[in-house]
Amino acid sequence: MKGIYSVLSIVYVVTTSFYLSPEKAVSGKGINLKKTEKTAGMNSAKAENTVSSSEELYKSIPFEPGHELNEEVFFKAMTGFENLKKAGLLNQDSHLLTVCDFSMSSNTKRLWVIDMNERKVLFNSLVAHGKNTGEEFATNFSNTESSLQSSLGFYITDATYQGDNGYSLKLLGMDKGFNDAAYRRAIVMHGADYVSEQFAAMHKRIGRSWGCPAVPRDLTQPIINTIKGRNCLFIYYPDQNYLSRSEWLKG
Repeated sequence: MKGIYSVLSIVYVVTTSFYLSPEKAVSGKGINLKKTEKTAGMNSAKAENTVSSSEELYKSIPFEPGHELNEEVFFKAMTGFENLKKAGLLNQDSHLLTVCDFSMSSNTKRLWVIDMNERKVLFNSLVAHGKNTGEEFATNFSNTESSLQSSLGFYITDATYQGDNGYSLKLLGMDKGFNDAAYRRAIVMHGADYVSEQFAAMHKRIGRSWGCPAVPRDLTQPIINTIKGRNCLFIYYPDQNYLSRSEWLKG
């Protein structure tokens, strides 16, 4: 009998040696949960700080009454701007942001050039979309050559040149599949006589380009000279395919 009790005692010790008390088990999991919660909290705080910073900046910019840039469009433009900086595609001291809101009527001043250091609007202007993108309102966009359509997304401004449309600014499309063919398509910023309030009054809409964001003649040099040389330009439209797929709009 003593031998049997001895064997049972050994079995009991062996089998219970791998058992963790509920307190210890919960304690161990608790440490991991705390780490996870801490990381999630830091990420959440970072996102909130970014949004808060954008909101504060937006509210500090004195837009002309009746000519405000949509707040959500501004936030999206800022997200892309910051991501382009992080990727090293914009200089760390870059502070100019140009936004074209193509969800608006082409008869309205839907282009803004904003100095974020000075917190002010440098230019608010008419801007044309492509001939095959729509009439008064833009509806269709393309990255295809000879489509005569505008391309959505983030651009980096490049060098200037004298072309068929006069003083022009080369644009480098940063959104793969959406505007990265811009340079090959010769999608540039240039001036045009058909981008004017007089033209709009006569034709019920301003004229249209072959896909370029054309601006009024009298503002061509001032705008181009301000934003040339690796600054950010964002052409916006509430296209869900683009908004969900652009790598620059990811938080």
